[in-house]
Amino acid sequence: MMQQEIDTADPALWWKQAVVYQVYPRSFKDSRGSGLGSIAGVTEKIDYLAELGVDAIWLSPFYPSQLADGGYDVDDYRNVDPKLGTMDDFDELARSAHKRGIKVVVDIVPNHSSNLHEWFKAALAAKPGSLERDRYIFRDGKGPNGDQPPTDWIASFGGPAWTRVPDGQWYLHMFTKEQPDWNWKNPEVRADFIKTLRFWLDHGADGFRVDVAHGLAKDLDRDDLESYKVCEHVLPSDGSHPLYDRDEVHDIYREWRKVFNEYNPPAFAVAEAWVNPDRQHLYASTEELGQVFNFEFAKKDWIRDDMHLAIEEGLESAERSGSSATWVMSNHDVPRHASRYGLPQVPASSHHQLAKDWLLRDGTTYEENRELGAKRARAAILMELALPGSTYIYQGEELGLPEVADIPWNKLEDPTAFNSVREQKSKKAVTAAVCRCPGSPQTHRSSMIPMTNSATMVLSVSLLRAPSMIHTYHSRNGTRISPSTWRMPTRIPC
Repeated sequence: MMQQEIDTADPALWWKQAVVYQVYPRSFKDSRGSGLGSIAGVTEKIDYLAELGVDAIWLSPFYPSQLADGGYDVDDYRNVDPKLGTMDDFDELARSAHKRGIKVVVDIVPNHSSNLHEWFKAALAAKPGSLERDRYIFRDGKGPNGDQPPTDWIASFGGPAWTRVPDGQWYLHMFTKEQPDWNWKNPEVRADFIKTLRFWLDHGADGFRVDVAHGLAKDLDRDDLESYKVCEHVLPSDGSHPLYDRDEVHDIYREWRKVFNEYNPPAFAVAEAWVNPDRQHLYASTEELGQVFNFEFAKKDWIRDDMHLAIEEGLESAERSGSSATWVMSNHDVPRHASRYGLPQVPASSHHQLAKDWLLRDGTTYEENRELGAKRARAAILMELALPGSTYIYQGEELGLPEVADIPWNKLEDPTAFNSVREQKSKKAVTAAVCRCPGSPQTHRSSMIPMTNSATMVLSVSLLRAPSMIHTYHSRNGTRISPSTWRMPTRIPC
């Protein structure tokens, strides 16, 4: 398959051949001794990131939030959570990163807000049919008293996807009840997100990672809604699902592209779109976001033919979109591959099924060969970085961080854990989540191993040789905790 030549010297195309390092600010680096990471802590470690050779950092949500979903429930889209710092801290991080040639990618969450967002509080205070309510998705209930939800949908994290308010109406939330879905048919919503894009670009952001990019456009004015689910493992290839991957979503991103092109060089975005592989390329169009995550690659275990197919399909999708391929093995939504690769490698009906089962049952069902997993993880990252296109590295991946499967249930800080009890066996598969621990692995200086994809990169992977060299975390009270005894979960897409 012929791959397009990319001019890596063109500053407008930096993202097409980049190594992007995902930072979860709440756990990356504690700069204040509070046990919680901060924006200033990322700035303190910018030289470490520069030594790794990354081209960009992707900042997971750092907005004011009640943390119903680890920060993906946003109270205010144009501010920094005071527990993590200030806007001045963000501006300094952007300056420090740019001084070292590192771009800054901001995580934007356009499918839903927090229920503490000013507009949602206004919606609750307003009457049914008001302009305030039209910014979200409110519906009357079914049944003679309207006391039944509009549909029987189950939310992604368990529990009903509709919550009733005191006046009897119901609002839609595909995730937690603290995350009401925006109504993207509302022009005020569209205009406010344009304002948010410009706000962060004016403060030094170079692009965005778009959360649930395939979920914004919805069609709820139809009679067959209960034929569909919020949690769909396979989406149709014709854009016909009422909640996901509808053709109308691309009108939104074409509006965003006009904003991106106002800047020099133009901004870009990468879509988190768990869609049918036949439709991935639409999000990566040069007239829309520019890039989309190749989750087919992330879904694969250490099975040669499966990985080979995902690579071929990723390259083909990139060619169809006119963009470059993306490669990711781990992030805050999936079990870390250092552990996945150390578990038995057997075909399953859904991705990471065995790893999820292993985590669900506290690591007691299957034997994790951590040494073998580390060797495979080291080989996999060498392969990944040699592939054409952009690579997304999850924080701690360069250290070979594995999962910790036996965190007590009362220590879990994940929306599905909040909605579940042990006896129901409904705990969502959870990840290695250094990313949502209230502390972080201390960074280590280590030998540097040169690797290349089309963009030359140097990445520290020496600790992949020996995960036991990952020493300690710091808890909120300052005690030292072994990583083998503490892991916090994160959310998993269905």
